[in-house]
Amino acid sequence: MRVPGFLRSFYFYVGVSFLVWMLVFDANDFVKQYDMYAKLQELQADRKYYLDNIETVKKERAELLSSPELLEKFARENYIMKRPSEDVFILVPHQDSN
Repeated sequence: MRVPGFLRSFYFYVGVSFLVWMLVFDANDFVKQYDMYAKLQELQADRKYYLDNIETVKKERAELLSSPELLEKFARENYIMKRPSEDVFILVPHQDSN
């Protein structure tokens, strides 16, 4: 049986062992590279979400600051603010103990 010439080469074995080392044993092997790539994609998606959210908040802020009535409504609904002569009652739904 005849063995191909490249299998008898010292450089072939050095090359294969280098590839195995880089793919499996190195600190930046393929598994780590894939994990880092997945984390990068996740962070880029989060960044896009937050940038879009910032634009929405800026629009709402500009709208609120342009109208005192809207600002008062926002403060009453979200921060339960009131005028000095008013009383605020917060209704909490009753939960059964069943």
